Amino acid sequence: MPMTDEHFGTEKDGSKSEDYCSYCYQDGEFTSDISMEEMIAYSAPKAAEATGMSEEAARKMCEDMFPHLKRWMK
Repeated sequence: MPMTDEHFGTEKDGSKSEDYCSYCYQDGEFTSDISMEEMIAYSAPKAAEATGMSEEAARKMCEDMFPHLKRWMK
């Protein structure tokens, strides 16, 4: 998701996280214990709706992008 100031999550000290959004990360902790596969299933329909792309294209975009996000990098 595009990150603007209001979308950044927060660290325990209240500072903005440069790595995570406010939907996923607040007060230095993830807001849910969710697998990458579950996050893709949750995010793809929302991305499709927000962008007008097909859900299949949105799922592919998520599958390509999510493994490179810090939360799921190995």
